[in-house]
Amino acid sequence: MDFKKIHIGSLIQKRVAESGIEISRICNFMKCSEEEINGIYRSEAIGTNELLKWSKLLEYDFFRIYTQHMILYSPPSSQKKDSKKKTELPLFRKNIYSREMIDFIRELISTGAKTKAEVIKRYGIPKTTLYKWLSKHENT
Repeated sequence: MDFKKIHIGSLIQKRVAESGIEISRICNFMKCSEEEINGIYRSEAIGTNELLKWSKLLEYDFFRIYTQHMILYSPPSSQKKDSKKKTELPLFRKNIYSREMIDFIRELISTGAKTKAEVIKRYGIPKTTLYKWLSKHENT
């Protein structure tokens, strides 16, 4: 999975094919026609309400794909940690790595696409964390 370029329509289409849900059920749930469903499959991006419906229907969290993108490709915060501003929005930790992301990073290194140093610099993964991943998952 390439987390840099996300084409959500094609990912939804893959999940539909995997789940075997009939198009009539999809149309009924999404309240749209088969042509509109095919249009969604061709869409690179869709609205969050629509994506939430797809996530519920297909029992798959499509939002995590975007979360992985943010973890891998967003720049580090420019705010100083001591001067955190109050917010009413929920706060999330950026440094939570999923199994898919660990596998993605390990694959980059094992195929030679990136060196360990390049991964550390590009994605901001601490050196000790990367080496723990590599030693812990070297047999899998």
